[in-house]
Amino acid sequence: MTSPDVTPPVARESIAGRGRHGRHRRGWHAWRRRAPRWLPGLLLLSPSIVAIGLFVYGLIFWNTRVAVSGKHDMVSPYGFDKGKNFVDLWDVPSWPGAVRHALLFTAVFVVGALVLGFLLAFLMEKGIKAEAGFRAIYLFPMAVSFIASGVVWRWLMNPAPPERAVGLNQLFNKLGLGALGNDWWQNPRLGMAAMALPAIWQMSGYVMALYLAGFRGVPEDLREAARVDGASEWKVYRYVVLPQLRPVTLSALIILGHISLKVFDLIMAIAGKQIITYVPAVATYVEVFDRGDPANGATIATYLLVAVGLLVIPYLVWSVRAERDR
Repeated sequence: MTSPDVTPPVARESIAGRGRHGRHRRGWHAWRRRAPRWLPGLLLLSPSIVAIGLFVYGLIFWNTRVAVSGKHDMVSPYGFDKGKNFVDLWDVPSWPGAVRHALLFTAVFVVGALVLGFLLAFLMEKGIKAEAGFRAIYLFPMAVSFIASGVVWRWLMNPAPPERAVGLNQLFNKLGLGALGNDWWQNPRLGMAAMALPAIWQMSGYVMALYLAGFRGVPEDLREAARVDGASEWKVYRYVVLPQLRPVTLSALIILGHISLKVFDLIMAIAGKQIITYVPAVATYVEVFDRGDPANGATIATYLLVAVGLLVIPYLVWSVRAERDR
C-alpha cells in the first residue's frame, strides 16, 4: 500500500515552483549553448528576410488587394469586387492580343535560345582552340541590359525600305540578299517573333554555359563503356549524354520562360507602347500610368504572377524531390 503524501501544501507548492524554475534554467542554458551555432547566421540573414518579406511578399499582398478592388481611378475607394476584374479584363480589346503576343514571343525565344545554346555548348564540348575566349564572347551579351541591347537592335531591325535601309536590311542589300529584308518588329503577324531575336542573342550564351556544365558533368567512364559495347558516337550522345542533360534543359526552360513572360524593357526600348508588340507587362504599365486604372494594372500583374508560378512551383517541387531521393 502506498503511504499517503503528508507534505504540507505550502511545501508542495515550493517544490513545484523549484521544479518549474529548474526546467526554465535548464531550457535557458540549452538555448545559450545552441545560440552560437544559429544566432550569427540569423543576424546575418535578418536584413534580407525583412527586405524580402516587405518588398516581395508584402507587395504581392498589396497588388492582390488592389486587383480584387474596384479602384479603377485614383480617387475611388478600394472596396471589393469579388474577382470581377479578372473576368472583365478579357473584354478589353487589347488584352487577348497581348496574351497571344506573349505566347508567340515565349515560344520563339525559349526554343531559339535552347537550340542555339545547345549547339554552342556542343561545339565547345567537342574541343576547340581558344575555348575560354569564345566562352567569354558568347557570355558578353548577358552582361548587357535589355535596355541597351534594345537600343542597338532597334537600329539593326530598322524596317526602312531598301533605298533608305540601315542595319540588317542594309547588310542584306549589300550582300545581294535583299529578299531577306523585311519590316521586322513592325510586321503585324510575326512582329513578336522578330522581337525575340535580341532576347535569343542575349540569353543563348547563358544557356550555353548551363549545357556546357552539363556536358562536362557526364562521367567519361559512361561514354567509354558505351563505346566498348559498340555504340557509335551518335548513340553515345543519344542514349548516354542527352538523358543526363534533362535537368539542365528543365532549368533553362524555367529560367527562359520566366524571363519571357515578364519581358518589358526590351520591348519598350525597341517598339515602345505599340499595339503590334503589346504584351502583358506593357499592358500593366499602360493601365496604371497612362489610363490611371490601378485595379486593371494589378489584375494583369496577378495574371503574370500566376503564370510564373505555374512554371516555377512545379520545378521547385521537382528539385526538392530529386534532392531528397539522393
